[in-house]
Amino acid sequence: MNDCQLYLITPESLDPAAFAPRLAEALDAGPVAAVQLRLKNVPDDAIRHAVDVLQPIAHARNVAFILNDRPDLAVACGCDGAHVGMDDGDVATARRILGADLQLGVSCYDSRDMALRAGEAGADYVAFGAFFSSPSKETEVRADPALLTWWSSMIELPVVAIGGITPDNCGTLVRAGADFLSVISAVWSHPEGPGAGVRAMNTAIAAAEDA
Repeated sequence: MNDCQLYLITPESLDPAAFAPRLAEALDAGPVAAVQLRLKNVPDDAIRHAVDVLQPIAHARNVAFILNDRPDLAVACGCDGAHVGMDDGDVATARRILGADLQLGVSCYDSRDMALRAGEAGADYVAFGAFFSSPSKETEVRADPALLTWWSSMIELPVVAIGGITPDNCGTLVRAGADFLSVISAVWSHPEGPGAGVRAMNTAIAAAEDA
C-alpha cells in the first residue's frame, strides 16, 4: 500500500486576506501534499489576487499550489499546476498550456475509461469520486472504492479520492489504494479550526495505513 497524503481544496468562495491565516494554520498542523485553489464564478483578477495572497503561504511550507479549471492562469500566476474536469476543456490542450514541468490533474468521476484517456493525454494524476455524500459539492456520481484498488494495481499514475471524505470514513479509501485524499469540509469546517481538521485527517490516514 502506498503512503497516502492529504490534498486540500479551498472553499469555492473566500476572502483571501481572511482565509490566509486559516490556510497557514492548516499547513502548519501536519503534512499536506498540495492545496488546490477552487474559486467558482469569480473574475480572473480575483483569482490572480487570491493566488498572490495564498500561494506564498503554501510555497513557504513546501506545499504545491494547484489552480482549479484554469491552466492558462496557472501558468500566468506561477502556480505548480492545474486541475481540470472533463467539462473544462480538452486534457491534451491543458497539457500543452502547462508544458512539461507543471502538474496536471484530471477529475474522472467513476469512469475507468476517462481516467485511462486522461493518462494517455498527459495527466500527472487522476481523481475519482465522489465516494461519499459531500456538503461542499452536489454530485450524482458515486464511485466505488474498488475503483481505487483496480487503478492502483494496474496503473502507476497517482490517484486522488474525493467527495465527502472525513476521518471517520477515509480508512476504506486509504486501504483501497488512494495516493491522496482530497478534502474540503473536513478541514475548513472543523469545529476546532482547520489545524485540528488536518491533524484529525492525518491521524486517521496513519491509523488506516497501520491497520
